[in-house]
Amino acid sequence: MKKHAEKFDKRHLEMSSFVSFLMGFTQAVTIYIMSSYFKEAAGTENVGVFYALSYLVVLYILLNFHQVVRKIGKSNAYYFAVIAKIIIVTVLSIINPSLPGIFLLMLYIIAGAIEWLALDIIIESFSADAVSGRVRGAHLTILNAGFLFGPFVSTYLLDKIGFQSVFIFSLIFNCFILIFALIAFRKVNHRFEKKMGVRDLLRKSMARPNVMRVYYISFILEFFFALMIIYTPIYLNDLGFSWKEIGYIFTAMLVPFVILQYPVGFLADKKLGEKELLIFSVIIMGISTIAVYFIESKTVAVWAIALFATRIGAAMIEILRDSYFYKRIDGRDVDMIDFFRTAMPTAYIAATILSSILLFIMPSIKLAFILTGVIVLSALYPAIKLADNKCEKELEKC
Repeated sequence: MKKHAEKFDKRHLEMSSFVSFLMGFTQAVTIYIMSSYFKEAAGTENVGVFYALSYLVVLYILLNFHQVVRKIGKSNAYYFAVIAKIIIVTVLSIINPSLPGIFLLMLYIIAGAIEWLALDIIIESFSADAVSGRVRGAHLTILNAGFLFGPFVSTYLLDKIGFQSVFIFSLIFNCFILIFALIAFRKVNHRFEKKMGVRDLLRKSMARPNVMRVYYISFILEFFFALMIIYTPIYLNDLGFSWKEIGYIFTAMLVPFVILQYPVGFLADKKLGEKELLIFSVIIMGISTIAVYFIESKTVAVWAIALFATRIGAAMIEILRDSYFYKRIDGRDVDMIDFFRTAMPTAYIAATILSSILLFIMPSIKLAFILTGVIVLSALYPAIKLADNKCEKELEKC
C-alpha cells in the first residue's frame, strides 16, 4: 500500500463533527419526504426519473469537482452548495407541490451532493491513516445521530401541516449550518494543484484494483440506499401507515448507524482490518433486505425491527468502505475522492432506471426489496477479493 504524508488535526475535526451533526439532521428532515413530494406533484408513484435526472447532473459535477476545488478551494465550494440550498428551500417553502417544485427539489438534491463531497474532502485534510477507521466512525456516528431524529420531525410536520412546513424547518437549519461552517472552515480553503481531465481520472482509478473493488461495494451500498429511500416511504404509506407511524419506524431503523459505526471503525483499526467485516456485512444486508419482501404485517413494531435489521449491515458497510478507501489515499487526492463519491449518483441513476422499468412491467413496489437484496449480495465477490489493510494488531507483529 502506498505511503503518504498526512497530519491529524483534532480541533478542526471536532468543529467538522458539529457541522456534520447539523447536516445529518437537516438532510434527514427532507430526504424521506422527497419521493412523496414528487409523487404528489407529478401524480405518479414511479418517481425514479426525477432522481435519475438529478444524479446524472451530480455524476457530471463529481467527475469534474476537483477542477472546481483547484480554482476556488474546498471551503468556498462547500459554502456555495449551502447557500444554494438555502435559496432553494426558501422558494419551496412558499409554493405548493408542482412542476416548478419538482425542478427545485431536484436542484436541492444536486446542491446537497456537492455539500457532502466538499465536507468529505475537508475532513480528509484533517485525518491520518492510523486513525482513519476511528475518525470516519466518529464522523458517521455524529452525522447519523443528527440523522436519527430527522424522519420523526419531518413526518410529524408533514402529517400535521404539510410540505411547506418541512421546507421552512430545513431553511432554518441550513442557515445554522452556514453560520457554523463559516466559523469552522474559514481558514481551511486548501486548493488542489494538479490539473486532471475526466479520462485521466478514470485511468488513474482503474489502475488501482482495490480502489475499484471498494468502489463497487460503495456502489452497492448507495444502490440499497437509493431504492429504500425512494420506495419504502411510498410502500409504507400505501400499506396504511400514517406519516407519524412512518416517522417512528424510520427513527428505529436508523439506530444502527449511531450505535455501530464507531465501534466497527475502532475494530477495523485495532483488531481485524476491513475485509472480513465487509464480507459479514454484505451477507447480513443482502439476506435481511430480501426477507422484507415476505413481511405481510401492518404493525409498526414488525416493520421497525425488519428495517432495523437491514441497516445493521448497511451501517457497517458505510464505515468500512470509507475506512478502507481513505487508508489508501490522502487529502491531496481530491480527484480520487471525487471518483469514489461518484458511486452515489451512479447508483441512484442505475437504481431508479432499473426499478422504473421493473415497476412498469410488474407494477409492485414490493419487488424493489427482492431486487435490492439480490444486487447487494453481488458485492460479496469484490469484498472477498480485496487486499486487506493491516490493522494495528497485525502491524505490531511485523
